Amino acid sequence: MTDGTGVWLYAVTDDRLAEKDLGELTGVAGEVVRAVGSGGLTAVVGSVPLEVFGAEALKRHLEDMPWLEATARAHDAVVSAVAQRSPAIPLRLATVYLDDARVRDLLDERQADFESALTLVTGRTEWGVKAYGDRQALADAVAEAQIASSAKGSGTAYLLRRRAQLAAQESVERDAAARADEIHSRLLRQAASGRRQAATDPALSGRRDWMVLNGTYLVDDDRADEFATAVEELGKEYPGIRLELTGPWPPYSFAGVERETT
Repeated sequence: MTDGTGVWLYAVTDDRLAEKDLGELTGVAGEVVRAVGSGGLTAVVGSVPLEVFGAEALKRHLEDMPWLEATARAHDAVVSAVAQRSPAIPLRLATVYLDDARVRDLLDERQADFESALTLVTGRTEWGVKAYGDRQALADAVAEAQIASSAKGSGTAYLLRRRAQLAAQESVERDAAARADEIHSRLLRQAASGRRQAATDPALSGRRDWMVLNGTYLVDDDRADEFATAVEELGKEYPGIRLELTGPWPPYSFAGVERETT
């Protein structure tokens, strides 16, 4: 662009998405989004003012939480709309190029990466599973399991229970991690791919719950109900652990390409 505007990237899809399919979809600056194509790929973009979305301005704005939240919501709304129309690779928030020519260069240079990522996500959707631990409930569950596996003579029952409870309280972090590993491993069997993410910062989520697993899973669309059932059953199987299923989401965790701002 040469008029003080840059090009904000939302997602990359294939050439089956035509500009007419985008309708009046608007983006982070209230702009009508459009398509830029090259080599069988289509980038969904919007023209944004550099005085607000240029590199230096973004550094300031990204520290403004209300602005960041509103911008992230607008970005995700476009990505989600595109993903409903066609397999799509979401681009990182605040990926801005100077003009359409550089966007086409990106598509050409990373064509193999984008095509591979599109193959992976086609017919699939991302789901999130968070596991939250209740320290006392988890310690009680572990203690009960230990007691059940021990001899319980009438004269030693109380002592066994007390020792088991103390041991469980000391090992609750390790036990929670082991259960999270088991849950993640079993969910991977229900998914095409899965990743463990860092626990969500309580300052951002506003929640103080003890998160022991933050997993994202790429699930075949025709197995989404089966995956949800698996999450529900796992939640019943692990006392002291509460599972929370979120989604469906665009496949942010499975883009499979390096995403840098230029």
